[in-house]
Amino acid sequence: MKTLYDVQQLLKKFNIYVYVGKRLWDIEVMALELDHLHKAHLISHDDFIHAKLILTHEHRIEEKHESRGTYLGK
Repeated sequence: MKTLYDVQQLLKKFNIYVYVGKRLWDIEVMALELDHLHKAHLISHDDFIHAKLILTHEHRIEEKHESRGTYLGK
């Protein structure tokens, strides 16, 4: 697992599709869904950690873009 797309595919295995309309919010909701899957012991600890690291990285990128006024999301 290396990209946000990979995290989306992991969630898709559990019929979890996230689209809020803003990339930053999507990432935050995906993180919450991962927490729930991990708490329910439905995903491995390694998958959980990798996915959370990816989401944290992507979240930071989005925050930087928004703070600089270069956010191009929908």
